[in-house]
Amino acid sequence: MDNQLIWRDEFNIGIKIIDDEHQKLFQIINKLFALGGEEAKSRQACQEGIKYFKTHALKHFEDEEKYMELIDYDELEMHRRLHKGFRENSLPALEKELYREDYSPASMEHFLAVCAGWLIGHTLTEDLAITGERMSKWVGLLPEEELAAMEEVIRRLLQNMFQLNAQVISSTYGGEKFGKGVYYRLVYSREQDDKKWEIFLVFEDKILLNTVGRLMGIKSDKLDIMLLNAVRYTACQFVRRVMDHYPAIHSYDMTEENLLTYEQFHEMFEKKKPQVSLLFSTDEGYFSYCVVAPHLLENGIRTPLDAANAMSEIEKYLAEKEKNIKRKILIVDDSMTIRQGLKRLLSGDYDVSEVSSGVAAIRAITLDRPDLVLLDYEMPVCDGSHVLEMLRSERTFEDIPVIFLTSRDDAESVKRVLSLKADGYLLKYLRPTDIKKRIDEFFNDKKHLSFCG
Repeated sequence: MDNQLIWRDEFNIGIKIIDDEHQKLFQIINKLFALGGEEAKSRQACQEGIKYFKTHALKHFEDEEKYMELIDYDELEMHRRLHKGFRENSLPALEKELYREDYSPASMEHFLAVCAGWLIGHTLTEDLAITGERMSKWVGLLPEEELAAMEEVIRRLLQNMFQLNAQVISSTYGGEKFGKGVYYRLVYSREQDDKKWEIFLVFEDKILLNTVGRLMGIKSDKLDIMLLNAVRYTACQFVRRVMDHYPAIHSYDMTEENLLTYEQFHEMFEKKKPQVSLLFSTDEGYFSYCVVAPHLLENGIRTPLDAANAMSEIEKYLAEKEKNIKRKILIVDDSMTIRQGLKRLLSGDYDVSEVSSGVAAIRAITLDRPDLVLLDYEMPVCDGSHVLEMLRSERTFEDIPVIFLTSRDDAESVKRVLSLKADGYLLKYLRPTDIKKRIDEFFNDKKHLSFCG
């Protein structure tokens, strides 16, 4: 593996004991990247290297928490929860994959990419919040023991109602898109006060088809009105059974339900401070259960469903869902200007999403496979060549088209880009109309864009 983490000034939070430990973790990850690339190294060597990283990381978590105790940091308990989630959920899941894949280069790459991404993200957000320069994103979550209890309730209900084995893979789901999905919103309130509970359920289509659809004898691979109506009532029963475990909200009645597009869901959800934001991996795909309460209702959502309009609204929703199926393009670039410019240019004809780093790209591709990746060749930490290497090493992703974005057109740079066997490259300084034309040509004619300068 040629990956290397480069320490940058922005990773310093200004607290020497923490900054020194972060740099040490960077160095260990870099040694592991090098170790993973030495085929002659034994499986035991990889095991020992990862054990060293894990031991040092957990010790760092402990030292960091002690420092926060010393300064009487207000968000110490939240920080502990994030450390615990990584220690008890993420690391064990990654270690299981390593064991299952016999410490293959691809599994080592995945382990290190996730650890590097978590370390960088945690440093730039939650750790920086220690200095008071930023607000922790997850200050509104339920207390840890209550969240764990809800996780268990939901896991048990998924098993009992749908025969799904589920595992929590994130207790801080941020609204990322995963595959073709249905986004369902329920609002519960009561007459005596203005407090409301807002529930968001996100299902991959295939979960609905392979659970409720299977029970109904539906053999189609597409949602229809009858199935979506059945899903509505089943989802309401599911939420009510979750609420039965919480007397404080048992007296609330459902006052509104909405089917949302992903864009509506994402726009609403990114403004929220959820108390519960769980992402589950199941036998049939991903499922998310999110709760925001209490709160004031936001404006600008879809027509509320009721007995009089449910059939027509669901028919309209399915028609829009089918009509709006577009080729999916993922833009990966550390420049917000480039990302937003390309998204404005392409979103009229394509379903465009964008991320700012190579690590985020791997997560986005895993959750929602794109038809094309426009990939910045030069990015910090995990650059375009590293992302392409990871994609080509995974059988599931090896055939996803990747086009590099680059600002260099000298002969040496072009030769280096072409040697990586991408599906082409685009120069960033091309006129927008020329970029759009070449993307259209790629999809229409299946042409490689090897010479798009």
